[in-house]
Amino acid sequence: MNITWYGQSCFKLQSKDIVLITDPFDKKIGLKPPYGAANIVTVSHDHYDHNNFKIIKGDPFVVDSAGEYEIRKITIRGIDSFHDNSKGKERGDNIIYVIEMEDIRICHLGDFGQEGFLNSQLEKIGQIDVLFIPIGGIFTIDWKLASVIISQTEPRIVIPMHYKLTGMSGDLSKIDNADNFCKEHGISAEDAVEKFNIKKKDLPQNEAKVVLMKTA
Repeated sequence: MNITWYGQSCFKLQSKDIVLITDPFDKKIGLKPPYGAANIVTVSHDHYDHNNFKIIKGDPFVVDSAGEYEIRKITIRGIDSFHDNSKGKERGDNIIYVIEMEDIRICHLGDFGQEGFLNSQLEKIGQIDVLFIPIGGIFTIDWKLASVIISQTEPRIVIPMHYKLTGMSGDLSKIDNADNFCKEHGISAEDAVEKFNIKKKDLPQNEAKVVLMKTA
């Protein structure tokens, strides 16, 4: 499986001829949107920096609600959660997605804002291999809470997302960059990769690996 990051919470997961894109954003956030085709698009919540699925070509199947789906042998489970720590009273709801491709279980947290998982959420998430986790704070959990969430889920690979990047505009320019998260996990900007290829047999077994990505 090949993983590409466009910034914010938008990733492209490609398995042979199947392409899945998560949380495509509008260009007004200041970054270049993912102009391209996909078979599947997941949307964690209805905000302009996550719900621009109309830009994706190829007439994709759009998943934007909780539930279980199977599209072209890709299994997706959407799990209800909150965009804030006040049960959605501040910013509304958010959907966590657990995506299974090539026998690899990926958890995309979207704009997760809770201080920790509910037991019912953890049960639905189950054992995961790759965790896409927001770290920028203000609108999501910050880098400190991210460490708590990582310990709750025990993934094999952690990929941070939803943090400040050069060019971001508006309120998103106020979120934290990745510096503190990188220091916490012993990595640096020089370690960032443009694309990440992962196979089930190559997943680390003893300690979680943190992968910092460059934007496409």
